[in-house]
Amino acid sequence: MENNHDHILILDFGSQVTQLIARRVRESGVYCEIWPFNQADEDRIKAYNPKGIILSGGPCSVTDADSPRAPDCVFTMGVPVLGICYGQQTMTVQLGGIVEKGDHQEFGRAYVDVKEHCTITQGLWEKGAYEQVWMSHGDRVTKIPDGFTVVGTSKGAPYAFIANDEKRFYGVQFHPEVVHTPHGAALIKNFTHAVCGCAGDWTMAAFRAEAIEKIRTQVGDKKVICGLSGGVDSSVTAVLLHEAIGDQLTCIYVDTGLMRAGESDQVVDLFREHYHIPLIHEDAGKLFLGALEKIDDPEIKRKAIGALFIDTFEDVAGRIGGADFLAQGTLYPDVIESVSFTGGPSVTIKSHHNVGGLPERMNMGLVEPLRELFKDEVRALGRELGMPEDFIRRHPFPGPGLAIRIPGVITPEKLAILRKADAIYLEEIANAGLYDTIWQAFAVLLPVKTVGVMGDSRSYEYVCALRAVTSTDGMTADYYPFPHDFLGRTATRIINEVRGINRVVYDITSKPPGTIEWE
Repeated sequence: MENNHDHILILDFGSQVTQLIARRVRESGVYCEIWPFNQADEDRIKAYNPKGIILSGGPCSVTDADSPRAPDCVFTMGVPVLGICYGQQTMTVQLGGIVEKGDHQEFGRAYVDVKEHCTITQGLWEKGAYEQVWMSHGDRVTKIPDGFTVVGTSKGAPYAFIANDEKRFYGVQFHPEVVHTPHGAALIKNFTHAVCGCAGDWTMAAFRAEAIEKIRTQVGDKKVICGLSGGVDSSVTAVLLHEAIGDQLTCIYVDTGLMRAGESDQVVDLFREHYHIPLIHEDAGKLFLGALEKIDDPEIKRKAIGALFIDTFEDVAGRIGGADFLAQGTLYPDVIESVSFTGGPSVTIKSHHNVGGLPERMNMGLVEPLRELFKDEVRALGRELGMPEDFIRRHPFPGPGLAIRIPGVITPEKLAILRKADAIYLEEIANAGLYDTIWQAFAVLLPVKTVGVMGDSRSYEYVCALRAVTSTDGMTADYYPFPHDFLGRTATRIINEVRGINRVVYDITSKPPGTIEWE
């Protein structure tokens, strides 16, 4: 990333919530990047010239041989450093303190007894206060390095918060990045602004202007094709590109026949009629249904859809001809997660479907204007671009579409049933004023038939499962606690209005252990 804004560097030691640190920093108006600790050598860090460095948490124990350490230059460059959880522990050890295995672990809500002030706590925590935080640790600091003072203690961590205001080094055993630490975001903002001196001028308006200039410089007078899925990421990508290069852009919308009710019409209307962006609508529904005719394994299903999508996209792009660049809605989490912090392969929970395999096969340059943004920032950029609010607020929708919401074999009949049930469910959620409260909601058509009574007759029809979750980033999720009258009303409508369903159930599984989607 090349920009003229202040920036913070986050060194990742493998915490599951490292991305939340970045989100909090960016919410304070400061640009930041996440680097795996083992890809951050002294030359690279100095070239990046950060205004401050944050060391993340992680699953390792600093008491183990060969456990990760921050590059020594982190503590000799003269820039402020904030160590969080494991980050505090490795900072302590590297500066001469001691960390030991704890006999009292802390997981979840805890309280810090505030003993002293420091720059990070100014205006937030008063001496003598008792502040709620979120802990997740077994090891603990037992001797702090020279020059540090104890800002706060907890039952399981005698050095829950330590500070060296002179060197601008700070260490916290708790996680300020999670929402369960009420003042956490403000503590991080004090670090970025009061300690590091960041201006806080990284805004979506600034990003928009810089991204447009960057696109124009990269593309010149060449042509670009954009794979449009109809989701928020690819849609914002397309609108941003069109603002930058106008009719040099052509969008390709591969209609797999696996979209929600009315969705393809909405996509085509928005981009052709509203934005006047050149758009090719490739109706490939029969092709995809034919390829899925006898497949019931979810992983094979996903891979078949992904492979056929690439083939179809490539065929359409070949018919257009003359494009030098391919645009994709790649986001920053995709970039981060493409590299395991340990250098080894990550566990595949399920394959993800995107157009990532296209550039090598098509011999085209790649334009990824959103690769520095998180999902919430993409929505903010969409608003900055003046996109319709109901489009920007749409719940995430998986690339394989309704195919992974129909466990088992896909048929046109099942798709029609699911579309109707899903539309009723989302309509009821919107009518109840809950759409924006929920991260994602959808119906699933189960490969199960049950006996029912419809009027005076016996029925034997499908079961519909409803799913709704709350989340901040999709990495973890909780089911939404609908009132029973809402579920009863929605179930009654689905059974009465959708022929083929005679029973409705609600999924109350969190993530983990479940995933958000069923397949």
